[in-house]
Amino acid sequence: MKSHGEHIHPVFDQLLSRTDKESLLHQKAKVIWLTGLSGSGKTTIAKGLEAKLHQKGFLVMVLDGDNVRAGINNNLGFSDEDRTENIRRIAEISKLFLNCGVIAVCSFVSPTHKIRSLAADIIGNDDFVEVYVNTPVEECERRDVKGLYAKAKKGEIKDFTGITAPFEAPKNPAFEVKTENKTIDESVNEVMNFIVPQIKMKR
Repeated sequence: MKSHGEHIHPVFDQLLSRTDKESLLHQKAKVIWLTGLSGSGKTTIAKGLEAKLHQKGFLVMVLDGDNVRAGINNNLGFSDEDRTENIRRIAEISKLFLNCGVIAVCSFVSPTHKIRSLAADIIGNDDFVEVYVNTPVEECERRDVKGLYAKAKKGEIKDFTGITAPFEAPKNPAFEVKTENKTIDESVNEVMNFIVPQIKMKR
């Protein structure tokens, strides 16, 4: 009996290359992976990056936890297996954007070294730009507009990162932004200044 894999014949080698598409867009594609606690500012920074990069003429796609779980990953829960599958799919989607010359900005808690390594392995270490949005848990609780930390402390949300589940801070992120005592613009600009030289194509 033949496995499903025997019937799959990728045609990537017959399609236009990533370089062709980057030349069309005048940009170098990267996957900017924002990791940090819930409420750390990942989504806000992602939205700010999208707006500012767009103004500078870059084509960007933002992938965010809530949006992805409302669509392509709406069949996944929050078990360890489902969290891993959530990140695996996101990484594969990011790779598709990468190969199309588009800059993908991903905003996901992705709390463990293992789960971020999975994403980096799929995307490719040269194209995976890990940005640690470093915000103390107390500050995240203070900003908590969704009330998730309060629910977690009451036991209404199980395995909530930062309260009842661990967050393993990146040991060697490509970039770290400390958002406490900074405006949103200041945080976004810090990340922008780091990213732009990497995605700018020399004319």
